[in-house]
Amino acid sequence: MICLKKTIFIKNAAILTVSGLVLRFFGVIFKVWLASNIGSEGIGLYQVIFSVFVFASTFATSGISTAITRLCAEELSSSKGGNVRKIVKKGVVCTLVIAFVSVIVLLFGADFIAKNIVFDKRAVLSIKVMAISLPFMGLCSCFRGYFIAQRKATPPSLSQIFEQIIRIAVVFIAVNATKSKGLYFCCAAIFLGDAVAEILSCVFLYIVYIFSVCKNKTLYIENEATDDIYKKIKEIAFPITLGRYLNSALRTCENVLVPKFLNFYKSAKQSALSQFGMIKGMALPLLFFPSALLNILSTLLIPELSEAKAKGQKYVVGGIVGRFISVTAVASYIFSAIFLVLGEKIGFLIYKSAEVGFLIKILSPIVPLMYIDSICDGMLKGLGQQKFTFFTSVSDSAVRILLVILVLPKFGLMGFIAIMYFSNLYTGILNLKKVIFTSEARFDLYKTVVLPLISAFCITLLVDSAVKALFYPPISVYIILVSSVSVALYLIFITKFADINVSELIG
Repeated sequence: MICLKKTIFIKNAAILTVSGLVLRFFGVIFKVWLASNIGSEGIGLYQVIFSVFVFASTFATSGISTAITRLCAEELSSSKGGNVRKIVKKGVVCTLVIAFVSVIVLLFGADFIAKNIVFDKRAVLSIKVMAISLPFMGLCSCFRGYFIAQRKATPPSLSQIFEQIIRIAVVFIAVNATKSKGLYFCCAAIFLGDAVAEILSCVFLYIVYIFSVCKNKTLYIENEATDDIYKKIKEIAFPITLGRYLNSALRTCENVLVPKFLNFYKSAKQSALSQFGMIKGMALPLLFFPSALLNILSTLLIPELSEAKAKGQKYVVGGIVGRFISVTAVASYIFSAIFLVLGEKIGFLIYKSAEVGFLIKILSPIVPLMYIDSICDGMLKGLGQQKFTFFTSVSDSAVRILLVILVLPKFGLMGFIAIMYFSNLYTGILNLKKVIFTSEARFDLYKTVVLPLISAFCITLLVDSAVKALFYPPISVYIILVSSVSVALYLIFITKFADINVSELIG
């Protein structure tokens, strides 16, 4: 049984990793194409409007997806599974009610939001268009929660790839048709692509869900003691939802305030929207690109940790958490080193922008903190610590807003970068400390931090110097060569000296 679970976990991780990398690759290409068509100012405006979309989608999806995953996983682990359909059904009802309220607010409040929150009237049509996608987004999150609990990674992966293809196709057609009419229509065209993609993805997932339920007859044998499923969903979803609501509201506020307060900086050489677009819409997506596997593992860990915790298997919980923290940390160092050494060249190759390259390079040292924070956040939710993640995320956002108001007028873009450093240190350390304390995980500090960190930067710098000394190929070949050789040598080194192996993930 244990070997079977390991095999399923590896298979799901592989499926989600491939799909995640494909999605991120197309996402980066999509952002590059968008930047060339609507410019950094257009990307900046899109990011500000998108922050409103994220806030609205938080209301649509809330924490119900996580609740469905945890409750279904616990139900299935009991060898009964009769309440699974009820859990999904009641989760869908909750989601639709909340999403409907969000739709009404956006449709009738678009003018107010654009004028008083986004501070740009060009956002009105985009806000109205984005409302269409919210109910379907909520439904998709419910079905994905069910499939993750079932340890079936293929349906969510296929739906997301399908969704991305539809989104890119619709946006490509719509933006080309509207870019001559200005950013008002261009941004709306992008959100139209999101809406169409969400609708079709929802239809796809619903059909697969129906087939999955029909094939599993045990899901029709309802348990006599169903307890109060709505109450259980509320107990799990409410802290997550409240945290996401407040965090999204604060992040939306921050994203709106950043361009506004960047304008107060007297030495700014570019428009505030352009600067904001470069850092949020161009640099950060590239920095997060390699973390696809880590985010996927974080999602897959929720049912695994929930089941182990429900069975009182503390040693299993501690073992899983310790291994994943170690592997996340070790993997993040080499990506951080690559971005530091090659950041300027990567930015110029992809965006033809020295400024974006500079941002990639200067933000590279916080990559390990971003990756570790992301996976710790997922593990804490699997361990039932959603109240703690709520406190951490909300307090972080509140401090960031205060710093944006105080720091940006004096220090401009460099001040915002300093805020990002502080924020990632704050959340990363708090979440890491909490997940270690809760799970009683153990790992070797020297082998997990000191040795891999030093070796990652030394190996990348040496490879970069060696390639420069031997020959100087075209920039694309140069980046691929230095990155691939550095990663290969790093993996050999840590396997031999740091005693870290991917197989430990399932050991």
